[in-house]
Amino acid sequence: MITLNRLFDVEPWKIVENTLNTKDFRLAESVMSLGNGHMGMRGNFEEKYSGDFHQGSYIAGVWFPDKTRVGWWKNGYPNYFGKVINSTNFIGINVLLNSQELDLFSETIKDYSRELDMKHGVLTRSFTVIQDKKETSVKVTRFLSIAEKELAVIKYEIIPLNYDGDVTFIPYLDGDIRNEDSNYEEDFWVEVNKEVSSFEGSLTMKTKDNPFNTPTFHLTTTMKVEIDGPVRSVTSSIENEYVDNQIDLELTKGQSTTLYKYVAVTTDRDHEVGDLVQVGKDLLSKNIEKGYQQILKEHQEQWFKRWEIADVEIDGDPEAQQGIRFNLFQLFSTYYGEDSRLNIGPKGFTGEKYGGATYWDTEAYALPLYLATATPDVAENLLRYRHKQLDGAFHNARQQGLKGALYPMVTFTGVECHNEWEITFEEIHRNGAIAYAIYNYVNYTGDKGYLKRNGIDVLSSISRFWADRVHYNNKKEVYMIHGVTGPNEYENNVNNNWYTNLMAVWTLKYTLEVIEYLQSNNLDEHLKTLDLTDAEIAKWKEITEKMYFPYDKELDIFVQHDTFLDKDLIHASTLSPEERPLNQKWSWDKILRSCFIKQADVLQGMYFLNHEFTLSEKKKNFDFYEPMTVHESSLSPSIHAVLAAELGLEEKAFEMYHRTARLDLDNYNNDTEDGLHITSMTGAWLSIVQGFAGMRTANEALSFAPFIPASWNFYQFNIVYRDHYIKLNVCKDSVKISQQGSDLTLTLYGEKVQIPSEGTVIIPLKQKETTLQ
Repeated sequence: MITLNRLFDVEPWKIVENTLNTKDFRLAESVMSLGNGHMGMRGNFEEKYSGDFHQGSYIAGVWFPDKTRVGWWKNGYPNYFGKVINSTNFIGINVLLNSQELDLFSETIKDYSRELDMKHGVLTRSFTVIQDKKETSVKVTRFLSIAEKELAVIKYEIIPLNYDGDVTFIPYLDGDIRNEDSNYEEDFWVEVNKEVSSFEGSLTMKTKDNPFNTPTFHLTTTMKVEIDGPVRSVTSSIENEYVDNQIDLELTKGQSTTLYKYVAVTTDRDHEVGDLVQVGKDLLSKNIEKGYQQILKEHQEQWFKRWEIADVEIDGDPEAQQGIRFNLFQLFSTYYGEDSRLNIGPKGFTGEKYGGATYWDTEAYALPLYLATATPDVAENLLRYRHKQLDGAFHNARQQGLKGALYPMVTFTGVECHNEWEITFEEIHRNGAIAYAIYNYVNYTGDKGYLKRNGIDVLSSISRFWADRVHYNNKKEVYMIHGVTGPNEYENNVNNNWYTNLMAVWTLKYTLEVIEYLQSNNLDEHLKTLDLTDAEIAKWKEITEKMYFPYDKELDIFVQHDTFLDKDLIHASTLSPEERPLNQKWSWDKILRSCFIKQADVLQGMYFLNHEFTLSEKKKNFDFYEPMTVHESSLSPSIHAVLAAELGLEEKAFEMYHRTARLDLDNYNNDTEDGLHITSMTGAWLSIVQGFAGMRTANEALSFAPFIPASWNFYQFNIVYRDHYIKLNVCKDSVKISQQGSDLTLTLYGEKVQIPSEGTVIIPLKQKETTLQ
């Protein structure tokens, strides 16, 4: 039984905290995070907080190569661990009430509320602080504009309720910030320039020079302050890596004063270094002229447009409704596809764990959501990101003495920067996810031109890697892959991981299909530059025909790897609550020797290549592996939800949906204080759309087979599919599909259905077939 840690009220569009949770402050900070694709931060307070917290502000694409301190003696080991770096604290506003500094950790407060409004993209706090019987009302509003990506806005309002007195605001910019996970509290920033005057200031920082030939970054934060209230005096101060204004006011009882802090966050990723300060000032002047309300309105309008396409509505289950919207909100706050130089970090802008870099999560879990909830260029940008980093993938393979391209487990540039050998150079299955993403994109959008533009470069390079990484077993006359880690990271250095072998063969087959397509359609001009030989092609075909796949005839299952069945096979239900999660309670040695599975492994292959397996094969393997799965990867529940739904295991599908949708809101894995699980947040959407609604797009054919959870009254969502905008509504007795676009033919419960242009089709809801042949 898992003990949940729920701090927040359940509301459909909001995350509401009505108690200042000092013991779980970091958890609340993570959940209250904001982002706009360009920048983001944890839900830190603007004013001083002397309790335990994690100050965190992060800028997209800004990172640092932190020197690897372990494994340096292993040939081929990465020289550095790349990490997103904590940057200038630009939200800070210290507050003094009658010369006493406001500190919510030590103050007496009442009527506390913190609210993340997901519909409008706004974070607010309100409370009343009591000092020597003097009561002061405080309300704070913060948002990061998605209409003006380099703009952050804070509105800080104070009212003395029962006294006349002095109030001091100290808005500041502080560049003396460090990563919590840096080696020996290393500082990654040096000051370049600072300036300050009344009601404004700027601070320019630069990442330290590094010996790894990776880029340095300049970051400028520029602030302008407006005060709606009786200002008595303004002074400015300037210190090392720090500037501020001190604004003193004298207020009477009941008199409101409001500080507006506008911040521009600019980097030399987008502007010339010498222009950063002026660009920031110009951006602030332009927006301040519009006024706070207009800036807020433009920001909210952009959120409305996103929700119009992507919202999932659920009636009858408030927890499920809040969960899916929270996941979508944080995903779109992290990435919305405008910049092909960027990708989706597992923690987004909410923390530093995992380095904040790109993982295979994007291709395996995030791409399907962005394909269906945004325009095709968003998904293509995710693919272009990998194509641009092909040189880095060649480098990674050469480091291991191999041909072709090995895409990194963790990266900012394409060069591997993860420092655990068993993950970095054994978890090579991620190459299969990169190839599958290309198939997924082309299959979904119909954009076969991408294969000629970029796709064949990546596919052929990955195929060359697989062809060199396999070895031939002369005795058994089969190809094998030894010394790998599969998706189940609770096993390392295994031989013939079924999933890895499967994706290697599938990649080779798909690459051969693409080559044939390009040649037969006279699109092979670029193909000729890749110098593919007849011998290579023949070798690839031979590998696909002679690959070894572990299989147990008696159990009639695909075996996770060669020696998996030698383990003591017991169900996860036998574990006591005190032992969970295993990665926090057991030694790593004990975990590796156990049968317990961190996330879908064999089942991951059946999810990807769903149309290539029978329902009976899926059922037997699901029934065997799921009971041993502890779901201690945030990526695990959604895959099981999708497969369970297909198999008619509706209660299990529903259980897994709730786990993925509320993973962070309820802190299922007891690790959300480190930051949110951004890439796995796609799992809530996958569970509903691919799971409950049964959406499939294999072989360029769209199909649905919906069911509705017993406790729900209805659910509905929209998808963008090629030139169609489709809305699907599922209620207790019917399925309604509407579409905008040309006539559309799709499959519903195995039957062809034609939906006319701008038309609607309604059919009775069918029960899932659970009898397997």
